[in-house]
Amino acid sequence: MTSMRRRLFLLVAAVLLLAGLATGVVLYAAARADRADRPQTGGPAVSAGKLTLDQKSRLLFVNAAPGPHRTAVASVPSSDPQAGRTAADLRCARFYAAAGTGICLQSNPGVLRQSDRALLLDAGLRTRRTFPLAGTPSRARVSPSGRFVAWTVFVSGESYSSAFFSTRTSILDARTMRLTPSLETFSVVKDGKLYHASDINFWGVTFASDDDTFYATLNTADRTYLVRGSLSRRTVTTLARNVECPSLSPDGTRVAYKKRVLSGAALWHEYVLDLRTLHETALAERHSVDDQATWLDNRTVAYALPANGTVGSSDLWSVPADGTGTPRLLVPGASSPAPL
Repeated sequence: MTSMRRRLFLLVAAVLLLAGLATGVVLYAAARADRADRPQTGGPAVSAGKLTLDQKSRLLFVNAAPGPHRTAVASVPSSDPQAGRTAADLRCARFYAAAGTGICLQSNPGVLRQSDRALLLDAGLRTRRTFPLAGTPSRARVSPSGRFVAWTVFVSGESYSSAFFSTRTSILDARTMRLTPSLETFSVVKDGKLYHASDINFWGVTFASDDDTFYATLNTADRTYLVRGSLSRRTVTTLARNVECPSLSPDGTRVAYKKRVLSGAALWHEYVLDLRTLHETALAERHSVDDQATWLDNRTVAYALPANGTVGSSDLWSVPADGTGTPRLLVPGASSPAPL
């Protein structure tokens, strides 16, 4: 065999080997997904049905329980969150809704690359517009009026605990369809001065009720900050350090957030920050919470924790927002809560 033919043979063999490995990975993932989609004994009762965003006193979420409706948007009565759940014909990795507007972030694996997209939804959970995503879905929020929608994706890295990761956060005006592809185009005021750096990342947007003010996490120089932003002025201003994934209370006076409690480690605890005094209150949950909390009302926050013994699944828990009480299981096998 000549040298040229030998190199060609090795090249073809390498391509076939890589293709085989990629196919094997996809088939393995598909087999795991198939097992997870089978009905499970002892799991929550889930039935297919019609959901809308104009229903009252309902809690929507992504169903994480194993079974045929896994990853579907589901609903339970707010007064009885562990009741049988109704699942829509809509599957999401992340979901949120408010005032008749919904956002569904989807991630579909492929042989060569995964396909990620954001679906802007109307009150009937019908898709109004579709937007391609630059990476893996991470966070999603809708403003109280339903006008603005935000999402965060991982452009590189797999989680906020990764040694190296990069995020991209986008904001969409659902009325005009004007998209801000990246918050990194906004001006940053840090410690009273304009700040420029090449390592800026934003994530975890939460909106105020005035359709202009928002809060988010700013990461730069290995530190995280709570920032207050203005959509009209396209600026953000730092308020406090060591604040991640803020969530604004319904009355607009406090943010719930996760705080890194051990430097260099993926260990976060939930806190609430009073925006008037910047006084922080540790919540009763002592497990590490890697989630953007959701306020169920002005007294209670909800968040996801990994479900015991179930890979890739989670449960929703709730805890009083004043630091008292104890955590309670809200909805087993669920994530991305959105109270209506």
